Amino acid sequence: MRDMDFVQPDFAYGAAPDAARSGAGDVPVRLSIYADRAHLRATLREDASAAGLTVAAAGALADLAEDADRPLGDVVLVDCPQVDAASLAALARLDLRARQGGPRLIVSTSVDALEDVFACMDQSHPVLLVDPDRAERVIALGQVLAGFPSGRLRELSEDDRLMLLRLTEQVGQIAGRIDRLDPRGSAAAAGNAIAGRASPPGAAPHAKAQLPDAKLVRRIIRQRQLRARFFDGDLFADPAWDMLLDLTASRIEGKQVSVTSLCIAAAVPPTTALRWIGQMVDAGLFARVSDTGDRRRAFIALSDKADAAMASYFAEIVMTAAVPV
Repeated sequence: MRDMDFVQPDFAYGAAPDAARSGAGDVPVRLSIYADRAHLRATLREDASAAGLTVAAAGALADLAEDADRPLGDVVLVDCPQVDAASLAALARLDLRARQGGPRLIVSTSVDALEDVFACMDQSHPVLLVDPDRAERVIALGQVLAGFPSGRLRELSEDDRLMLLRLTEQVGQIAGRIDRLDPRGSAAAAGNAIAGRASPPGAAPHAKAQLPDAKLVRRIIRQRQLRARFFDGDLFADPAWDMLLDLTASRIEGKQVSVTSLCIAAAVPPTTALRWIGQMVDAGLFARVSDTGDRRRAFIALSDKADAAMASYFAEIVMTAAVPV
C-alpha cells in the first residue's frame, strides 16, 4: 500500500476550512501535488501553505496517470525525474488540459529526462525546473502566484510575509533582466532598429544582410568562454546572448539544437536556461521546432526575426571594424 503524506491523506478533495469566504474573488488558490517521494510532497505542502495556497490533493505520479479526469487545482506541481511511457502520456494529457484553460503547471525533472519532458509539454508553457533545490521551487511558486489576484491568497503571518517579500525581491531581479527582452523595451527596440533600419534619404537600397561564416561565430563563442579561465564566470553571465550565438552558428551550419544542448550553451544552471528559453520564445526570438521523424523530440531554433537581427548585427560589426580609427 502506498505511503500516506505527513499532513493529510493523498487525494483529499473538498472544501478547505478557509475556502468559505465572502465575495466571488475570495476563493483561495488550490494546489495539486504529484510526486513519488513522500518527503518531497511534505516539503511542497509546507512551502505552498506558506505562500497562501490551499493544498487540494497530493499523490504519486501513478495517480496522475491512472485518472485523467481527476479534478485539478489552480496550480499543479509535478516531480518527474525519470520517465516511462505511462508518465509521458500522463504529462501530455496534463499539458493539453492546462492549455484548454486549466491549471498553471510547475514541472520538475532531471537533466537525463529533460528532452522527453520538454517534448511532450508543448501546449501549456509550464514552468520547467531541472534538479531544483527548495529555493528554486519556492521561486517558481512565486512566479505563478504573481498571476493570481491577491484576494485569493490567505492573510499571511508576519514571518510568512517577510519570506514572501524576500521571494518577491528575487523574482523582481529576474524579471528586471527578462524585461530587457520585451519587444516593447529599449533593448529589443534597439535590436529591431538594427534589423529594420531605414536608409538615409537618397541612399541606394542595399541587399538584405546575411549571416556570417559559422567559423566567425564559433570563434566569438570560444572567446567568450575563455574569460572563465581568468575571471569568475558569474561576472559575465549572459545566457540570452550565449544562446543566440549558439543558435546562429548552428543555423549557418544546418544543425538542429536540442534543448539540453542549448542549456549547456547558456553556461547557467538548466532551470535558469529554461526560463530564458521561455522568455526568448515569448519575445519571438526563438522558435520551438518538433522533430518530424520523432514526435517525442523537439528542437530550438532562431526565429526569422532573430535571424534578420543577428545578420544585421554582424553586418554592423563588420562595417565598424572596416572604418579606420
